[in-house]
Amino acid sequence: MGETSVDDPARAGRSGAALEERARSAHLVGDYAATIGLYERAYQAYRREGELLCAARAARTVSWFRGWIYGEWAVANGWMARSRGLLDQAGDDTQERGWVLLADAQAGDDLEQQRRLYRIVIELAQRYHDADLECEARSRLGVMLVLSGLVDEGMIELDESLAAVCGGDVEDLSIVEGIFCSLFYACERLHDVARAEQWLRRADDLVQRRKLTGIGGYCRAHYGGILTAAGRWAEAETALIAAAQLFAPEHVRIRGNVLCRLADLRLRQGRLEEAAQLLEGLEQHEDAVRPLAALHLARGQPALAEDVLERALDKGELVDAVEGPLLALLAQVHLAAGTTHEATRAVDRLTALARHQSGTYLKALAAFARGRLCVASGSADARACLHEALSAFDEARMPVEVAQVRLELARADAVTRPAVAVAEAGAALAAFRRARAAPFADQAAALLRSLGAAPGPPGPGRDLLTRREGEVLELLAHGLTNSGIGDRLFISPKTVEHHVGRILAKLGLRSRAEAAAYAVRLPAAPGPK
Repeated sequence: MGETSVDDPARAGRSGAALEERARSAHLVGDYAATIGLYERAYQAYRREGELLCAARAARTVSWFRGWIYGEWAVANGWMARSRGLLDQAGDDTQERGWVLLADAQAGDDLEQQRRLYRIVIELAQRYHDADLECEARSRLGVMLVLSGLVDEGMIELDESLAAVCGGDVEDLSIVEGIFCSLFYACERLHDVARAEQWLRRADDLVQRRKLTGIGGYCRAHYGGILTAAGRWAEAETALIAAAQLFAPEHVRIRGNVLCRLADLRLRQGRLEEAAQLLEGLEQHEDAVRPLAALHLARGQPALAEDVLERALDKGELVDAVEGPLLALLAQVHLAAGTTHEATRAVDRLTALARHQSGTYLKALAAFARGRLCVASGSADARACLHEALSAFDEARMPVEVAQVRLELARADAVTRPAVAVAEAGAALAAFRRARAAPFADQAAALLRSLGAAPGPPGPGRDLLTRREGEVLELLAHGLTNSGIGDRLFISPKTVEHHVGRILAKLGLRSRAEAAAYAVRLPAAPGPK
């Protein structure tokens, strides 16, 4: 074969179309650095070839990767502005005008004006049979409506865009990923477990059929958050660890999303030091606000927790679905600090937010926060608020939160109705044990003992322990030191010491030697699912 001529860019693989095709191939295998480099080269080639619309598409795709994968939003905004400028040059007589209007809708801050623009984009896309543009607009409209409190209307848009993706109508991989991310983000904020499960199964089908690595990571990051809220912590851990393994440290944005959710899970499991390690370097990540504040509260530092939450809330840019949980935690922080007046202000703000929501989650949070406040202040309204929260959390399929409400009801009834308190605390303890929510289980057991009731054993063998405690116990059986165990599990010796202490306390053992002997008698731990 003869040597390829440098004057023939298509044959040399340097045309815009050839470079864009290579970029898509790199995207398929998750090589984001190569993907961005190739799309940037495709942009340059299209400019040389005078293909303004194609150059605009390449610039828009570079913007997506720079923002959503690497978190480089200034760079992303620059590329998006370049894309828009090229579309303006191309004129208004093409379907590409829809991408300009889509950028206008995304940048707006007036709900009705944004909705109108999104509808214009959808109509334009349908006129030109551009499924990529139509579904991108529908998904972004859906998220906007959901976060604005118009849940039913927004989820219809998201469901339709996902159906089109799974039906093969959408070609652009970054748009496919973005649509799935939008749906799972909305489900996570709403704690809509049933809808997320249905679409995750479809996502798995699509990932396997088209080998879309990125979709698996996005889905599992948000789905891990949903599973955590649903009390299915073993599944959440599996999903989040799998998602973390898909992204390198330089993929700052999406990897940070995963690590913040894993830190939240660790906090719920009582593994504070591991949560702290996961949050290192993520202090400015928006998803780190709540777990970081919860970490300070769990360490007995309410002033630090308050500072983290107030700084986030003072920005005034948060949507209700994000602001609500922060206000609920802030109320809890103020109660821990004994500042009941400030707790009341936070609860009032949360109640006002929940009043305008069609979903149950924020209403449950507000009722629970109000109930806690009433218990702390001795108000007679506590039971009514807590029963409202109990019903709402049950409807939202959040068993750990249901158990937390039962524990609060037990505290409210401890003096006047001790028999009822024992029943509520016992039900809470059983639920905490099923979820392996060790910190909450300890609280319920302590309350039962204070009421003169025996907590009872949680069950034989490994059922007493969290997954990580089971791993530590196995390594104790092999005679490893704390340092040796830490090396195996990638945790510090101090964290190992903490786990060993909890193992001894839970199993009623007095020494590491007794723990090692106990472990030898147990059946083997089940492998990962």
